[in-house]
Amino acid sequence: MKIYILNIYFIISVGFIFFSCGNSERESDEKANNVLRKDEVIQVSLQQFENSEMKLGKIQEKEFPLSVEATGIIDVPPENKAVINSYTSGYVKETKLLIGDKVKKGQFLVSLENPDYIQMQQDYLDAMEQMKYLKSEYDRQEKLMAENITSEKNFLKAESDYKRNRSRYSALRKKLQMLNLDPEAVENGAISSVIRIYAPISGNITELNIKNGMYVTASTALMQIVDRDHVHIELDVFEKDVMKIKKGQEIRFLIPEAQSDTIKGIVHLVGNSISDQKRTVKVHGHFMDNEDQKDLATGMFVQAYVITKSKKEKALPEISIVSLEEDDYVLVLEGKNDSGFSFRREKVTVGDSFDGFTVIKNSSDFNENDQFLTKGSFPLITE
Repeated sequence: MKIYILNIYFIISVGFIFFSCGNSERESDEKANNVLRKDEVIQVSLQQFENSEMKLGKIQEKEFPLSVEATGIIDVPPENKAVINSYTSGYVKETKLLIGDKVKKGQFLVSLENPDYIQMQQDYLDAMEQMKYLKSEYDRQEKLMAENITSEKNFLKAESDYKRNRSRYSALRKKLQMLNLDPEAVENGAISSVIRIYAPISGNITELNIKNGMYVTASTALMQIVDRDHVHIELDVFEKDVMKIKKGQEIRFLIPEAQSDTIKGIVHLVGNSISDQKRTVKVHGHFMDNEDQKDLATGMFVQAYVITKSKKEKALPEISIVSLEEDDYVLVLEGKNDSGFSFRREKVTVGDSFDGFTVIKNSSDFNENDQFLTKGSFPLITE
């Protein structure tokens, strides 16, 4: 019987020791973290507050914009784009360009070769030689006509032949100039089977559709040059919202695929015609800071918000609000003493967010002097 009682005392003693050890470990953990929880009150030591760079703040009244949502692209004006064509058929002889290369206005782009170019220059020389004879004959017939020595028929024929050949000569001369062949050089015997094409604007090569030896026609787009000095935002705004858009309003947009920061712009022009298919109006915007456009490529898709007006709302910093499942919480300061701070967790109803602040719809539930943990609340609430 004594042995049985001793065993019971032994078991109780061992259990008490384990229980005491467990409590000691939990207390040690809490002290290590400097956070104590008593009846939903969270206590934070001064050391933890300083080491975690926590901050306190009050609910503030902030301006929140009312905006119109739109989508669009990064683009340049039409005069800053150039599609390069050849005006004639030929075989690509030489090009040293790659997509992305920067070119200057007047720089050599590509050369084409075709025996037909030689025939065109020969026709020009023939027209030039005939011009001399036909002009001389026309002048002679004009004098004879004035003296009633020749018939009107002969004069009219000489006039017709001369003027018809003059038109042909002028047309051939213009064709040579369009193909960058110098008529004066051709007249001096410098006939070439090669034509050279030069850049009409400065910019970067964004498309290149040729390679050496390739046959191209007049309708073939050889390459495209884009001058990015005047990059802008081209938005599509639905007709139901267009009446809210005015010149000078702020635009905030981002590139979803690039996960970029928000970029600021300004409305420059508002279109006055509606697209039949999309029922949208074009809105042209400029960048507020030209530095923002350096890394943007034309054709990039943008998600934009045009700020039409604003309203004042009670708000807290976004980082002070922690979402748990379907609810949002903040930490309200309960008290402060020499050992640290005590906070209570409170549920809030949130609204729109802007510039790092979020609207607190139930701000009336709090006192004007209530202070909130505006930085460092996430680990405390989620523990």
